[in-house]
Amino acid sequence: MSDADASLTTRLQAGAIARLWRTLANRRLSTIWRLSRCVGPLIQRFSKRERQVTDINLGEVYPDLDAKARRRLSRESLVHSSATMFELGFAWMAPAPRVEAAIAEVHGRDLLDEARAEGRGVVVLAPHFGNWEVLNFWLSSHFPFTAMYEPPKLAPLDPTIRRGRERMGANLVPTNARGIAALMKALKRSEAVGILPDQTPSWGSGVFAPFFGRQAYTATLLPKLVSRTQARVVTGVARRLPGRGFAIHFLDADERVYDSDETTSATGVNACVEAAIALDPPQYQWEYKRYRKVPEEQAGHPDFRRYRLY
Repeated sequence: MSDADASLTTRLQAGAIARLWRTLANRRLSTIWRLSRCVGPLIQRFSKRERQVTDINLGEVYPDLDAKARRRLSRESLVHSSATMFELGFAWMAPAPRVEAAIAEVHGRDLLDEARAEGRGVVVLAPHFGNWEVLNFWLSSHFPFTAMYEPPKLAPLDPTIRRGRERMGANLVPTNARGIAALMKALKRSEAVGILPDQTPSWGSGVFAPFFGRQAYTATLLPKLVSRTQARVVTGVARRLPGRGFAIHFLDADERVYDSDETTSATGVNACVEAAIALDPPQYQWEYKRYRKVPEEQAGHPDFRRYRLY
């Protein structure tokens, strides 16, 4: 395929996705949920990659579940992942009053208000649970809010995504040193910032720490932010109320996140993600390869691939 053909294909794919989001932005959440309940089982049956990764992760995290219960959890998880994908148009393009009205409950807001009253910034750990774009909508509607942003692989979608995430006032910064500096400045202004606690960082930007008992390579950005700004850390998620709306939850962080030791802090971060998942395990994005890096690879073991799960 020529570069011109590839570029055209990319533009067509991006255009189709954007049109789907715009169409679904006008649909009721109950309709989107019914669509997700149809698509999720199809993904489980026909998408080998998503099914296998989900099953491997669930087997690792919930080893005591019998096969039938694990299959049911896998199917439910893929339904929720489908819903997240279809709800992006709603979060980014539906009229703001509709999105605000869909947020039926907010738990733990006092954690953010108390921190700001004390003159402290707030780091919101936002794992891939429920619909994190609805969480971004709520945070940027109610607080000065800054988050890191990496352009999508389908470059023509960048304006659509950026416009959706920024529409309530969020400040998006790049995933580099300049972006980290912007997060620091926002925290020193007693504002809120969001970071992804469960995304595997590049080598050199993390440490191995337990996640459900298995070592997972975890970013070390948090202790740098906390040590220099004295920010408070909370976990934030938008839990889906299927077909009805969302419940925002803010949970106080595991105390280990404030430790200056990077491995101890990363262990606390992973404990925060585990606590969020416990709210409703199927709503976590289990098809993500959370364990794709292994300690043996970092140590230069010649046969490190044998230790990988995927």
